[in-house]
Amino acid sequence: MAICRALLKHGYSNFSLTILEYCEVYELLTKEKYYLKLLKPEYNIAKKPGAPMSGRNHSEASRAKISASMTGFGKGIQKSDEHKAKISASMNAYQASNPNCIKIEVTDIELNTKTTYNSIHEAARALNINHCVISAYFRRNQIKPYKKRYVFTITKIDS
Repeated sequence: MAICRALLKHGYSNFSLTILEYCEVYELLTKEKYYLKLLKPEYNIAKKPGAPMSGRNHSEASRAKISASMTGFGKGIQKSDEHKAKISASMNAYQASNPNCIKIEVTDIELNTKTTYNSIHEAARALNINHCVISAYFRRNQIKPYKKRYVFTITKIDS
């Protein structure tokens, strides 16, 4: 970020990028150490070659800002029921209009029910499993029920 701010403040024409030396991969860290010591670059964050964060810690204020900026991202974030319903409706509309979706039938041996889904992803969401599990089931031509409970069958492929 320091370089970006400096570029914006002073203008691109006040900076240059120069290749100092070509070397073999195994020499990179040695050469980097040499040039860091020789040139003492103002904008280099790394204290040691090959370790960009070595010797540098984020302040508590920076950590708080990073944490606040990441709020709402990633796994484990609880979504409201309304938000989940909107996502579900959007996915169902996409799957209904997508001619490449594979319709599958899921037989639940435990409950003795059969349910048809418009796609592997839809079935995986409903069963709370990863879609790759169902794809692998078909790829491996499995016959045995998944978790001794579910049998997956392709019912229709639109093309």
